[in-house]
Amino acid sequence: MAQKPSIPKGTRDFSPVEMARRNYIFDTIRRAFSLFGYKQIETPAMENLSTLMGKYGEEGDKLLFKILNSGDFMKGVNQEDLQEKNLARLTNEMCEKGLRYDLTVPFARFVVQHRADLQMPFKRFQIQPVWRADRPQKGRYREFYQCDADVVGSDSLHNEVELLSLIDYVMEQLGINVVIKINNRKVLAGIAEVIGAEDKLVDITVAIDKIDKIGLENVNKELREKGLSEDAIAKLEPILTLSGSNKDKLAVLSDLLSVSDQGMKGIEELKEVLTGISGLEPKADVELDVSLARGLNYYTGTIIEVKAKDVEIGSITGGGRYDNLTGVFGMPGLSGVGISFGADRIYDVLNQLELYPAEISASVKVLFINFGEEEARRAEQVISKLRRAGISCQLYPDATKMKKQMAYANAEGVQYVALIGETELAEGTVALKNMVSGEQKTLTVDELIKTLS
Repeated sequence: MAQKPSIPKGTRDFSPVEMARRNYIFDTIRRAFSLFGYKQIETPAMENLSTLMGKYGEEGDKLLFKILNSGDFMKGVNQEDLQEKNLARLTNEMCEKGLRYDLTVPFARFVVQHRADLQMPFKRFQIQPVWRADRPQKGRYREFYQCDADVVGSDSLHNEVELLSLIDYVMEQLGINVVIKINNRKVLAGIAEVIGAEDKLVDITVAIDKIDKIGLENVNKELREKGLSEDAIAKLEPILTLSGSNKDKLAVLSDLLSVSDQGMKGIEELKEVLTGISGLEPKADVELDVSLARGLNYYTGTIIEVKAKDVEIGSITGGGRYDNLTGVFGMPGLSGVGISFGADRIYDVLNQLELYPAEISASVKVLFINFGEEEARRAEQVISKLRRAGISCQLYPDATKMKKQMAYANAEGVQYVALIGETELAEGTVALKNMVSGEQKTLTVDELIKTLS
């Protein structure tokens, strides 16, 4: 018995109806990117592992999908490494390439590689799939799309304000009620400094980034395992649970971090960004969240995360400033800031809340009934004119029973059925039936185009 076909865990098939919904999301985001002045690029699905490794921290590196070298991938393997099952070295010996983990690191590589052709500041957007060898769960997939917008070549915090405005605009267009959370890595560095754990900044950010998933108690447990003292954990806990308005939180942080130059710099940046977005009167709530860490190591300033208010799901958009990312590719000092819309999670949110416009459909607008060879040829001529007028339509391919063709139209959600029988053929007309109201009228081709346009 043949094995039942399946797909890898953490991946999904999408039907025509689902693709129509996904394209609605992509089109909405793409229009917003263009409206805000971002230009589209694309990069390969695979990158050299030398490009990817070391950019996402130790945990991120573990989630990279590695690609075996072509041909005899065992050719360069050290037998001693094989006997000792030294996985890290074996991976390096057998794999030179990997699937991209995100779009930001490939973008940094793109900027360095094509620097001579780019006008700075450079605003780019990119809508492509990424892959992560993560444990599949609700809202977390191994293959998913990201929709990124970045600005490189500018230190101005106006870029952060614009990106927050872009997020607010997209979420308003999609009808999703969200809270936009922001923080600053300099503030986190300042906190690590004042609690006496400056050398544990990466461990702290990786741990507290999970606070929404595993809770404060488990975060504290992980921090202990990473070597933080009980005194440092005790000092950190009330900071992570700060409440009140953004102004109140900034006041507490300013007092706490007064002895840290880096921490105070982060607070000043937060004040400027929050003041800027507040002046634009966003529809979404914008909240300072001190526990927001965005565990990726390349962020150096503002960090951003977006949560849907009405659905229990992880962040649906995130990003931040990464002043040093291109430095690892030989171009130090080029500042950048960007965001990434998680299209797959946005898709899940829209599905749960049923926020799609009623007119979204994967079906054609008009189905022409097939009554026979002569009628079908005439229908094809009319269909050609309708398509040139921008009206989606098709001919049922077989001259089968009328009942079967009408059932097909109903099943496909077709809005109109067009009929060209003997009478219509002789008169040069088309009978048009509205599948919702049941109304039917006979029209010339010009009248048909006008009615359907």
